[in-house]
Amino acid sequence: MNAGIVGMGRSLPEERLTNFQLEQRMDTSDEWIRTMTGIEQRRIAKDDQNTSDMAREAAQNAIKDAGIDPADIGLILVATVTPDQPFPSMSCVIQQDIGAVNAAAMDISAACAGFMYGVITAKQFIDSDVYKYVLVVGVEKLSKITNWEDRNTAVLFGDGAGAAIIGKVSEGRGILSFELGADGRGGKHLYQDKHLIMNGREVFKFAVRQMGESAINVIEKAGLKKEDVDFLIPHQANIRIMEASRERLGLPPEKMSKTIQKYGNTSAASIPISLVEDLQEGRVKDDDIIVMVGFGGGLTWGAIAMKWGK
Repeated sequence: MNAGIVGMGRSLPEERLTNFQLEQRMDTSDEWIRTMTGIEQRRIAKDDQNTSDMAREAAQNAIKDAGIDPADIGLILVATVTPDQPFPSMSCVIQQDIGAVNAAAMDISAACAGFMYGVITAKQFIDSDVYKYVLVVGVEKLSKITNWEDRNTAVLFGDGAGAAIIGKVSEGRGILSFELGADGRGGKHLYQDKHLIMNGREVFKFAVRQMGESAINVIEKAGLKKEDVDFLIPHQANIRIMEASRERLGLPPEKMSKTIQKYGNTSAASIPISLVEDLQEGRVKDDDIIVMVGFGGGLTWGAIAMKWGK
């Protein structure tokens, strides 16, 4: 039996920041933002809403969806670059909050590829029968490290959390193949000083190339063809990057997850936030072949081919 996803949950702040509101704060326009990024609005956490608050809510929703006892979780992995504080880790904070009294806990720092790193790490522990369930959370409060005077980055990012319970699934389902990668030489193009700093041109070139290559790689590793893919869930970073990945796979637009217009780039949270919505709206169904692929600062990347279902 393969490792797979047996429960999903998410948490999104209530406050919406629209492009029109940003027009009032900086030299930009709704038309420019939508054309260049695909974003129309993003969610922004309140000052008193911490990263751990969103992580806890997403985790609790995933546990409820999986129908498991938190005490059965053996490991908690939280992917974030915006923790409440350097330590204790977000994973330890939410371990206490959700009552996962038997779980080990650690955070993962792989930026926007963090959820991919978390799920693939979790798979190893499930496949080796070390743990029955692993909780993986991707969560970011990027608004607290965004430079709201920099129109090139301020329009891109949003806050939120997504979570998955990883466990054994029925024969033939689950994670079929995966890829992880990093290239530290590109770290200078996307990093945090006081604020988030990005060389958009270089990151765009890297992402267009790597997202497509990684998606193709996991399809081939799984012994599949592009025609076998039912749905693509790319990191919601930029609509032009996402469309390049979709076209590389030869998929029609309706077979690609697209939530960037509503939530912006939520970094490690973007793939699970989107997957929850795709499940709720019936775009992902049992036995669908799905490909998830992300990239992030580091530079890092990761991809998974999966047959959906418990």
